[in-house]
Amino acid sequence: MLSDVENAVLAEIDAAGIGRTLLELISVPSVTGSAAESELQHLLAGRLERLGLDVDLWSMDLDALRADPGFPGTEAARAEAWGLVGATEDGGDGPVFVLQGHVDVVPPGDREAWAGDPFVPRVVGDVVYGRGACDMKAGLTAHLAALAAIRAAGVRLRGRVGVHFVVGEEDGGLGAFGTLRRGHRGDVCVITEPTGGALVTANAGALTFRLAVPGKAAHGSARDQGVSAIDAYVPLHAALARLETERNRDAHPLMAEHPIPYALSVGTVRAGDWASSVPDLLIAEGRLGVRLGEDPAEARAAFERCVAEACAADPWLRDHPAMVTWPGGQFASGRLPEGHPLPELIRGAHADTAGAADPRECGAPYGSDLRLYSGAGIPTLQYGPGDIRVAHSAREQVTLAEVVEVARTLAVTVLRTVGVK
Repeated sequence: MLSDVENAVLAEIDAAGIGRTLLELISVPSVTGSAAESELQHLLAGRLERLGLDVDLWSMDLDALRADPGFPGTEAARAEAWGLVGATEDGGDGPVFVLQGHVDVVPPGDREAWAGDPFVPRVVGDVVYGRGACDMKAGLTAHLAALAAIRAAGVRLRGRVGVHFVVGEEDGGLGAFGTLRRGHRGDVCVITEPTGGALVTANAGALTFRLAVPGKAAHGSARDQGVSAIDAYVPLHAALARLETERNRDAHPLMAEHPIPYALSVGTVRAGDWASSVPDLLIAEGRLGVRLGEDPAEARAAFERCVAEACAADPWLRDHPAMVTWPGGQFASGRLPEGHPLPELIRGAHADTAGAADPRECGAPYGSDLRLYSGAGIPTLQYGPGDIRVAHSAREQVTLAEVVEVARTLAVTVLRTVGVK
């Protein structure tokens, strides 16, 4: 049952304001590493200040972070990165509840695939379309709406709420890493990634790999005098497919709903520099899924062993082996501690505010900031509006009703976790 304080807070959830905020955030083209990513951080800092929070907005020392042994890696070029944390005043002896979300979005890709400008949000009924609509401007909006309602109701909290808005999630987690290194912490954390209302309590990891496969150049008319790097890559590709099958046997029950929970995917293949030449080098880049609880070093070793064995079995590659390197984002797996009460708190708040079925608990096959917070000893899960299946696509969308529902559930969850004076 909802208390009088909880009802007062829910009465302050402003559905129309949620819609305006979401449209404003989508309109900032905050692609990872771009100037607009920094622009959005400053815009959000102003919002947190107007809510009366203590705001820490800082320029991250990129050189120092990159030199840190735990640095998670990046893929996008960047000249700067801004951290942003807002916190309510110290209310006393209650816990600190972290509301976390990333401000960066992936590039829109082929703009002809969109119905309009991807950064000019389009509203059709209750549905909002645009790059970042669900991943994750909707989640940022839900955080702001929940906190604004608590402040508008004049509630005095026993504990504190910390809002962590971070950059660079899409290419490794630079923003979350820098925020934690700055000393911002909490007792629990909810990341509003698009989960369709489910409680995602575990993430698989993902490691970016680069495979350099040598060949031997020759004129195309005398290809028998050369060795095509493309042909040399073929047995390696088959070996990687077998490795994926092996690594997905006996997946953890939290990952059981996913056909391939730990996918191994080759995303780019580049070879040759002239149509009538036998290519002497092929570069394949992709991602290697990391199993729940698996040390990323063990995953890298398994991949490198697979490549080495495939090379040893091939007449050309035996003497000219492919080389593996690990550039870009490096996501470990992460998980909320088994038996932690946070999922039940959210289920109870959801039932009381929405009167709907309990959100299911599951794992996700992609990497996220969850592993950085859980790795720092902060119990963390993902719960947010939108469907991950339309994220990163020209169909990206979210319903306003979902954003409102998550904001209401989060507001009550925060009150029940940090306590009210």
